[in-house]
Amino acid sequence: MNLTDPVADFLTRIRNSIRARHQKLDVPASKLKAEIARILKEEGYIANFKPTEENGMKVIRVYLKYGPNNEPVIRDLKRISRPGCRVYLGRDEIRRVQGGLGIAIMTTPKGVMTGRQARREGVGGEILAEVW
Repeated sequence: MNLTDPVADFLTRIRNSIRARHQKLDVPASKLKAEIARILKEEGYIANFKPTEENGMKVIRVYLKYGPNNEPVIRDLKRISRPGCRVYLGRDEIRRVQGGLGIAIMTTPKGVMTGRQARREGVGGEILAEVW
């Protein structure tokens, strides 16, 4: 299957799985999706992720995280930069997400990182998504 926007597909699968209260989900693997999953894990939005192989296809298994009353940790995910309309921000233009309660996921010359890390390191880049 050929996708136009694999990152949007990844975020939509996470959003749908959370709304359906699934414990885990599988997504087709790529280096960018693995980096996004790494950031989500480091920031505490998912429990874990594991690259595996299933039926000869490489997949990333994402384990979702829920709170004590079974409320999801991720409230929402929003794709910002799309293939049809890329959004690039300089280091001074990176804003806080939901008043500091969320994160922005960015690709920079120094790799994939959060908006907070990009501001700290003084680099700008393409803003992929916002998570809160």
